[in-house]
Amino acid sequence: MQAVVIEQYGDNRVVKLAQVERPVPEAGQLLVRVHAAGVNPVDWKIRNGAGQRMGMTLPIRLGGEISGTVEQVGAGATGFSVGDAVYGIIPAGGFAEYAVARASAVAPKPANVSFIEAAAIALGALTAWQAMFGLAQLAAGQRLLITGGSGGVGSLAIQLAKAAGVHVTAMASARNEAYVRSLGADRFVDYTVQPVERLARDFDVVFDTVGGETYQKAFAVLKPGGCLVTAVAFPAADDLQRGVRVARVQCQPDAVQLAAISELVAAGKLAPHVATVLPLAAIREALALSEAGRTPGKIVLDLEA
Repeated sequence: MQAVVIEQYGDNRVVKLAQVERPVPEAGQLLVRVHAAGVNPVDWKIRNGAGQRMGMTLPIRLGGEISGTVEQVGAGATGFSVGDAVYGIIPAGGFAEYAVARASAVAPKPANVSFIEAAAIALGALTAWQAMFGLAQLAAGQRLLITGGSGGVGSLAIQLAKAAGVHVTAMASARNEAYVRSLGADRFVDYTVQPVERLARDFDVVFDTVGGETYQKAFAVLKPGGCLVTAVAFPAADDLQRGVRVARVQCQPDAVQLAAISELVAAGKLAPHVATVLPLAAIREALALSEAGRTPGKIVLDLEA
Protein backbone atom coordinates (compact mmCIF):
# COMPACT_ATOMS: atom_id res chain seq x y z
CA MET A 1 0.00 0.00 0.00
CA GLN A 2 1.00 3.64 -0.35
CA ALA A 3 2.01 5.65 2.71
CA VAL A 4 3.80 8.91 3.47
CA VAL A 5 7.16 8.17 5.09
CA ILE A 6 10.17 10.09 6.36
CA GLU A 7 13.50 8.34 6.89
CA GLN A 8 15.26 11.42 8.26
CA TYR A 9 14.22 14.78 9.71
CA GLY A 10 14.24 17.92 7.60
CA ASP A 11 12.14 20.01 5.26
CA ASN A 12 9.65 18.75 2.67
CA ARG A 13 12.43 17.14 0.65
CA VAL A 14 12.54 14.26 3.16
CA VAL A 15 8.84 13.46 2.69
CA LYS A 16 8.26 10.45 0.42
CA LEU A 17 5.29 8.52 -0.88
CA ALA A 18 6.40 4.90 -0.57
CA GLN A 19 5.11 1.37 -0.94
CA VAL A 20 4.96 -0.27 2.48
CA GLU A 21 3.40 -3.35 4.01
CA ARG A 22 -0.19 -3.05 5.13
CA PRO A 23 -0.37 -2.96 8.94
CA VAL A 24 -2.00 -5.77 10.91
CA PRO A 25 -4.26 -4.86 13.83
CA GLU A 26 -3.13 -6.09 17.23
CA ALA A 27 -5.35 -6.79 20.23
CA GLY A 28 -7.77 -3.92 20.83
CA GLN A 29 -7.04 -2.37 17.44
CA LEU A 30 -8.93 -1.83 14.20
CA LEU A 31 -7.55 -1.85 10.68
CA VAL A 32 -9.11 1.13 8.93
CA ARG A 33 -9.26 1.71 5.21
CA VAL A 34 -8.50 5.41 5.15
CA HIS A 35 -10.81 7.55 3.01
CA ALA A 36 -9.50 10.92 4.19
CA ALA A 37 -6.83 12.30 6.51
CA GLY A 38 -6.54 15.67 8.20
CA VAL A 39 -3.30 17.63 7.87
CA ASN A 40 -2.17 19.38 11.04
CA PRO A 41 0.81 21.43 12.26
CA VAL A 42 2.02 18.46 14.30
CA ASP A 43 2.70 16.62 11.02
CA TRP A 44 5.30 19.06 9.71
CA LYS A 45 6.66 19.56 13.22
CA ILE A 46 7.32 15.81 13.40
CA ARG A 47 9.00 16.06 9.99
CA ASN A 48 11.15 18.94 11.28
CA GLY A 49 12.43 16.90 14.22
CA ALA A 50 9.73 16.91 16.89
CA GLY A 51 9.28 13.19 16.27
CA GLN A 52 12.53 12.57 18.13
CA ARG A 53 11.31 14.56 21.14
CA MET A 54 8.04 12.63 21.01
CA GLY A 55 9.83 9.30 21.26
CA MET A 56 9.16 8.27 17.66
CA THR A 57 11.67 6.12 15.77
CA LEU A 58 12.68 6.62 12.15
CA PRO A 59 11.39 5.71 9.64
CA ILE A 60 8.10 7.40 10.55
CA ARG A 61 4.79 7.09 8.76
CA LEU A 62 3.20 10.53 9.01
CA GLY A 63 -0.45 11.35 9.69
CA GLY A 64 -2.49 11.29 12.88
CA GLU A 65 -6.11 12.11 11.97
CA ILE A 66 -8.26 9.81 9.86
CA SER A 67 -11.71 8.87 8.72
CA GLY A 68 -12.56 5.65 6.93
CA THR A 69 -14.17 2.24 7.17
CA VAL A 70 -13.24 -0.69 9.37
CA GLU A 71 -11.47 -3.34 7.31
CA GLN A 72 -10.54 -5.76 10.09
CA VAL A 73 -11.26 -6.03 13.81
CA GLY A 74 -8.43 -7.13 16.09
CA ALA A 75 -8.89 -9.48 19.02
CA GLY A 76 -10.74 -7.85 21.89
CA ALA A 77 -11.65 -4.72 19.94
CA THR A 78 -15.30 -4.34 20.80
CA GLY A 79 -18.02 -2.02 19.57
CA PHE A 80 -17.14 -2.08 15.88
CA SER A 81 -17.73 -4.35 12.89
CA VAL A 82 -16.21 -4.62 9.45
CA GLY A 83 -17.66 -1.91 7.22
CA ASP A 84 -18.37 0.60 10.00
CA ALA A 85 -17.56 4.23 9.18
CA VAL A 86 -15.26 5.70 11.85
CA TYR A 87 -13.09 8.71 12.58
CA GLY A 88 -10.53 9.70 15.18
CA ILE A 89 -6.86 10.27 15.91
CA ILE A 90 -3.98 7.80 15.90
CA PRO A 91 -0.29 8.03 16.90
CA ALA A 92 1.06 7.77 13.34
CA GLY A 93 0.50 6.30 9.90
CA GLY A 94 -2.68 8.11 8.88
CA PHE A 95 -1.37 9.36 5.54
CA ALA A 96 -1.79 5.92 4.03
CA GLU A 97 -4.30 3.67 2.34
CA TYR A 98 -4.70 1.66 5.55
CA ALA A 99 -3.97 2.51 9.19
CA VAL A 100 -4.42 0.89 12.57
CA ALA A 101 -6.31 2.60 15.37
CA ARG A 102 -7.16 1.65 18.92
CA ALA A 103 -10.86 0.94 19.19
CA SER A 104 -10.89 3.19 22.26
CA ALA A 105 -9.60 6.12 20.19
CA VAL A 106 -12.20 6.29 17.42
CA ALA A 107 -15.94 6.83 17.19
CA PRO A 108 -18.64 6.19 14.59
CA LYS A 109 -18.58 8.87 11.91
CA PRO A 110 -21.62 11.18 12.15
CA ALA A 111 -23.95 10.30 9.28
CA ASN A 112 -24.50 13.93 8.28
CA VAL A 113 -20.87 14.61 7.33
CA SER A 114 -18.68 13.14 4.59
CA PHE A 115 -15.41 11.33 5.16
CA ILE A 116 -13.61 14.49 4.02
CA GLU A 117 -15.46 16.58 6.61
CA ALA A 118 -15.00 13.98 9.34
CA ALA A 119 -11.23 14.09 8.80
CA ALA A 120 -11.36 17.79 9.71
CA ILE A 121 -13.01 17.35 13.11
CA ALA A 122 -11.38 14.96 15.56
CA LEU A 123 -8.00 16.50 16.39
CA GLY A 124 -9.15 20.11 16.44
CA ALA A 125 -12.35 19.43 18.35
CA LEU A 126 -10.69 17.17 20.93
CA THR A 127 -7.89 19.70 21.44
CA ALA A 128 -10.40 22.49 22.01
CA TRP A 129 -12.62 20.32 24.22
CA GLN A 130 -9.76 19.18 26.46
CA ALA A 131 -8.30 22.70 26.66
CA MET A 132 -11.50 24.58 27.42
CA PHE A 133 -13.68 22.15 29.35
CA GLY A 134 -10.96 19.96 30.82
CA LEU A 135 -8.02 22.16 31.77
CA ALA A 136 -9.75 25.56 31.97
CA GLN A 137 -13.07 24.25 33.37
CA LEU A 138 -14.95 26.67 31.11
CA ALA A 139 -18.63 26.97 32.04
CA ALA A 140 -21.81 28.55 30.72
CA GLY A 141 -21.99 32.29 31.20
CA GLN A 142 -18.24 32.82 31.30
CA ARG A 143 -16.27 35.03 28.92
CA LEU A 144 -13.76 33.36 26.60
CA LEU A 145 -11.11 34.81 24.29
CA ILE A 146 -9.85 32.61 21.45
CA THR A 147 -6.72 33.67 19.57
CA GLY A 148 -6.46 32.34 16.02
CA GLY A 149 -10.24 32.02 15.69
CA SER A 150 -10.16 31.20 11.98
CA GLY A 151 -7.78 28.22 12.25
CA GLY A 152 -8.60 24.54 12.34
CA VAL A 153 -8.66 24.42 16.15
CA GLY A 154 -9.95 27.92 16.81
CA SER A 155 -12.90 27.60 14.45
CA LEU A 156 -14.10 24.46 16.21
CA ALA A 157 -13.42 25.98 19.63
CA ILE A 158 -15.79 28.86 18.86
CA GLN A 159 -18.61 26.47 18.03
CA LEU A 160 -17.99 24.20 21.02
CA ALA A 161 -17.94 27.16 23.40
CA LYS A 162 -21.12 28.65 21.97
CA ALA A 163 -22.89 25.29 22.26
CA ALA A 164 -21.94 25.35 25.96
CA GLY A 165 -23.45 28.80 26.53
CA VAL A 166 -20.19 30.76 26.69
CA HIS A 167 -19.67 34.38 25.54
CA VAL A 168 -16.97 34.15 22.84
CA THR A 169 -14.56 36.80 21.60
CA ALA A 170 -12.43 35.58 18.70
CA MET A 171 -9.32 37.15 17.19
CA ALA A 172 -8.29 36.83 13.55
CA SER A 173 -7.34 39.04 10.61
CA ALA A 174 -9.93 41.28 8.94
CA ARG A 175 -10.16 39.05 5.87
CA ASN A 176 -11.59 36.28 8.07
CA GLU A 177 -14.11 38.41 9.97
CA ALA A 178 -17.20 37.17 8.11
CA TYR A 179 -16.13 33.57 8.54
CA VAL A 180 -15.42 33.91 12.27
CA ARG A 181 -18.73 35.68 12.87
CA SER A 182 -20.54 32.95 10.94
CA LEU A 183 -19.22 30.43 13.47
CA GLY A 184 -21.14 32.21 16.21
CA ALA A 185 -18.52 34.46 17.81
CA ASP A 186 -20.19 37.18 19.89
CA ARG A 187 -17.35 39.59 19.22
CA PHE A 188 -14.67 39.76 16.53
CA VAL A 189 -11.29 41.42 17.09
CA ASP A 190 -8.90 42.20 14.23
CA TYR A 191 -5.52 41.53 15.82
CA THR A 192 -3.77 43.76 13.26
CA VAL A 193 -5.76 46.76 14.53
CA GLN A 194 -6.39 45.96 18.18
CA PRO A 195 -3.55 44.09 19.92
CA VAL A 196 -4.64 41.49 22.43
CA GLU A 197 -3.14 43.30 25.43
CA ARG A 198 -5.40 46.33 24.83
CA LEU A 199 -8.60 44.37 25.34
CA ALA A 200 -10.47 44.79 28.61
CA ARG A 201 -9.36 42.60 31.48
CA ASP A 202 -12.66 40.74 31.72
CA PHE A 203 -12.01 37.25 30.39
CA ASP A 204 -12.42 34.16 32.53
CA VAL A 205 -10.50 32.00 30.04
CA VAL A 206 -8.11 32.59 27.15
CA PHE A 207 -7.59 29.74 24.70
CA ASP A 208 -4.40 30.47 22.78
CA THR A 209 -3.82 28.78 19.44
CA VAL A 210 -1.18 31.23 18.18
CA GLY A 211 1.68 31.28 20.70
CA GLY A 212 4.66 33.64 20.66
CA GLU A 213 3.99 37.26 21.63
CA THR A 214 0.23 36.68 21.47
CA TYR A 215 0.50 34.08 24.22
CA GLN A 216 2.67 36.34 26.39
CA LYS A 217 0.43 39.39 25.99
CA ALA A 218 -2.82 37.47 26.54
CA PHE A 219 -2.17 37.28 30.29
CA ALA A 220 -3.09 40.97 30.50
CA VAL A 221 -6.75 40.36 29.62
CA LEU A 222 -7.52 37.68 32.21
CA LYS A 223 -9.54 38.32 35.33
CA PRO A 224 -7.68 37.54 38.58
CA GLY A 225 -7.86 33.79 39.02
CA GLY A 226 -8.65 33.24 35.35
CA CYS A 227 -7.08 30.58 33.15
CA LEU A 228 -4.88 30.75 30.06
CA VAL A 229 -4.59 27.45 28.22
CA THR A 230 -2.42 27.19 25.14
CA ALA A 231 -2.21 24.63 22.36
CA VAL A 232 1.16 25.82 21.04
CA ALA A 233 3.29 27.67 23.60
CA PHE A 234 5.33 26.13 26.40
CA PRO A 235 4.55 27.93 29.68
CA ALA A 236 7.63 28.99 31.61
CA ALA A 237 8.09 28.99 35.36
CA ASP A 238 7.47 32.75 35.50
CA ASP A 239 4.08 32.28 33.84
CA LEU A 240 2.91 30.32 36.86
CA GLN A 241 3.44 33.35 39.14
CA ARG A 242 0.97 35.71 37.44
CA GLY A 243 -2.03 35.08 39.69
CA VAL A 244 -3.84 33.02 37.06
CA ARG A 245 -3.92 29.38 36.08
CA VAL A 246 -1.75 28.37 33.12
CA ALA A 247 -1.78 25.11 31.19
CA ARG A 248 -0.76 23.58 27.89
CA VAL A 249 -3.13 21.14 26.22
CA GLN A 250 -1.71 17.99 24.67
CA CYS A 251 -4.53 16.32 22.82
CA GLN A 252 -5.26 12.74 23.85
CA PRO A 253 -7.50 10.23 22.04
CA ASP A 254 -10.78 9.90 23.90
CA ALA A 255 -13.68 7.99 22.38
CA VAL A 256 -16.13 9.23 25.03
CA GLN A 257 -15.36 12.87 24.31
CA LEU A 258 -15.37 12.17 20.59
CA ALA A 259 -18.82 10.62 20.89
CA ALA A 260 -20.05 13.80 22.64
CA ILE A 261 -18.53 15.86 19.83
CA SER A 262 -20.29 13.60 17.30
CA GLU A 263 -23.62 14.40 18.95
CA LEU A 264 -23.01 18.10 18.40
CA VAL A 265 -22.08 17.43 14.77
CA ALA A 266 -25.24 15.35 14.27
CA ALA A 267 -27.32 18.13 15.85
CA GLY A 268 -25.87 20.73 13.49
CA LYS A 269 -24.13 22.62 16.30
CA LEU A 270 -20.59 21.84 15.16
CA ALA A 271 -19.38 21.84 11.56
CA PRO A 272 -15.84 21.73 10.19
CA HIS A 273 -14.60 24.10 7.52
CA VAL A 274 -12.54 22.29 4.91
CA ALA A 275 -10.40 24.86 3.15
CA THR A 276 -8.35 22.64 0.84
CA VAL A 277 -8.66 19.05 -0.40
CA LEU A 278 -5.64 17.43 -2.03
CA PRO A 279 -4.74 13.89 -3.14
CA LEU A 280 -2.22 11.85 -1.17
CA ALA A 281 0.38 12.47 -3.87
CA ALA A 282 0.25 16.20 -3.04
CA ILE A 283 1.36 15.67 0.56
CA ARG A 284 4.30 18.08 0.22
CA GLU A 285 1.96 20.82 -0.97
CA ALA A 286 -0.41 20.08 1.91
CA LEU A 287 2.36 20.28 4.50
CA ALA A 288 3.66 23.52 2.99
CA LEU A 289 0.19 25.08 3.19
CA SER A 290 -0.15 24.02 6.81
CA GLU A 291 3.29 25.35 7.70
CA ALA A 292 2.51 28.72 6.08
CA GLY A 293 -0.36 29.04 8.55
CA ARG A 294 -2.65 31.19 6.42
CA THR A 295 -5.34 28.69 5.52
CA PRO A 296 -8.69 29.32 7.23
CA GLY A 297 -10.15 25.99 8.22
CA LYS A 298 -8.65 22.58 7.50
CA ILE A 299 -6.44 20.92 4.90
CA VAL A 300 -7.56 17.37 4.10
CA LEU A 301 -6.02 14.60 2.02
CA ASP A 302 -8.52 12.64 -0.10
CA LEU A 303 -7.29 9.05 -0.29
CA GLU A 304 -10.02 8.21 -2.78
CA ALA A 305 -8.86 10.79 -5.31
